Amino acid sequence: MSQHTNVTSSIRKRAQESSNAIARMYISMRHLLNRGFYKPMGISGESLRKALLTLKPEIYGSIVETKSELNGLKYIIDRLPEGITECVSVSLTSEEGLSSSGFTPIIPSKRRRNCYRIDKDHMVIEITRGRSEIYDILTHLTFLFIEADKICDRIFIDSSSQTTREWKKIEKTATSTTKITKQDLESTLAYLAQILECTYKEAVHSYESFQLPGDPTRFIRIIYHMGRVAVNERKQSEKRAITFSALLGEQIGHHVHGERWANQLYAALEKHNLTDRPIHLVSANTHSFLNSIYAEKSLGKKAGDLNWFAQFVVDEKKQKKVRSYAEKNGFISVPDASGSNVNAQIIDTNKIKNSRHTFSKGTVLLVFDYAFGEQAYELMDELLKTKVGQQLKSISIMGKAGIMEGKKGDIMIPTAHIFEGTADNYPIHNDLAAEDFVETAIPTLEGTMITVLGTSLQNKDILTYFCRSSWKVIGIEMEGVHYQKAIQSAMHIRKTIQPTTKVRYAYYASDNPLETGSTLASGSLGQVGVVPTYAITDKILEKISTK
Repeated sequence: MSQHTNVTSSIRKRAQESSNAIARMYISMRHLLNRGFYKPMGISGESLRKALLTLKPEIYGSIVETKSELNGLKYIIDRLPEGITECVSVSLTSEEGLSSSGFTPIIPSKRRRNCYRIDKDHMVIEITRGRSEIYDILTHLTFLFIEADKICDRIFIDSSSQTTREWKKIEKTATSTTKITKQDLESTLAYLAQILECTYKEAVHSYESFQLPGDPTRFIRIIYHMGRVAVNERKQSEKRAITFSALLGEQIGHHVHGERWANQLYAALEKHNLTDRPIHLVSANTHSFLNSIYAEKSLGKKAGDLNWFAQFVVDEKKQKKVRSYAEKNGFISVPDASGSNVNAQIIDTNKIKNSRHTFSKGTVLLVFDYAFGEQAYELMDELLKTKVGQQLKSISIMGKAGIMEGKKGDIMIPTAHIFEGTADNYPIHNDLAAEDFVETAIPTLEGTMITVLGTSLQNKDILTYFCRSSWKVIGIEMEGVHYQKAIQSAMHIRKTIQPTTKVRYAYYASDNPLETGSTLASGSLGQVGVVPTYAITDKILEKISTK
């Protein structure tokens, strides 16, 4: 009993330390945003660095060790604009007209955000998704600069200002304009392994995983430029800097993009004479509802099981065929024009032919893509202010989340959302339950979920505490509290939607932050996510079609 008490006390203590580190990070970021600029490796950025190193987020692996964290680096590089490691200056701005300039937008592969390379040293990132996006970017940049300084520490000869022979070889390869021979490549990777304090095998794996079509040496250049910029700061006092535009500070929290987005969706409903019809709102993705409703008919084949839908992940021609058929049978695409980077779809079920789902006459589905963190409140709040609320019959939220006890691909059904770092909690009358998924044979948990302001701040101690304490948290995600806050406000305070409106939440596990090798940095779900995604989609459609 005493041993158990000591363990519990130790977990609580570590969780409190980590929670304090998160609080310090949020406070520091808000202060720096108000200030308008800071130098990440200077005194102004020290609080962010210290807090991140104290927190030791699972997604950043060995950030506190001297060895380089390559999985974490791959994760953040996929979410930051190409070329950012070459830049000394990064500006975070609101949407301020660069889209109409001659600059070509740079969109990261794993985050929908517009970025612009102003010159060789300066990158601009447009913030259109609220504070969560700022926290996400600043956390990633802080990690990037910490890792860059690790490289810098290892490329000087003793205490002199001379760089090592290995670094000069890496520089030669990274700046070469001719094709690199196999021998030079292998030598460079061996030198990189020394600099990064990893094995040669790990260096080769990273070299391959960082590759883009037509750009095989990307990993070498990324490491080189990380080191080069850090060296220049030490030797030439060319300080790295993060700046925030004045307009960004003014617009944060004012729902500028959310209002535009909601009005755009309502205008699309008006254009197609659908505003007086029963509407079912769905926050999910841009493929599963489309495929579930139209794929079988468009391809002339029956789905044997949910794995059948995996074909659309790799076959774009089939996906285009489904979309082409759908557009002739009630499907309306609404590409985002608001700057929120959240596309939407309208499905007029009256025009669907021979679907495996039977909808009540007049039913309209309004499906929109995943929101990002606090943006979920902005979008839902603004949409429920429009006349959509008067016709709304249900709101269904499908999301990705980290699971506490389970594996990738499992399903979680929340009974409440709690907001990490606050006393806010939101119990839910969820129209979905674990028993709805018994027939799928997918492991399904039901219980409380925690909403955090950034996946980058996942910390094992905090998550273990929430999982083992009386909170009995089953999963961690970023949007639940924000959606539910907007829904409850519209339902009970503004009364823009009926209190009888059905609310449904379901998540599939994209990672297990408590399990080594299963964090978000370990890679995407791939086809493992197909079955739970379509199981949840089918269940939501079943609930809509039977109400």
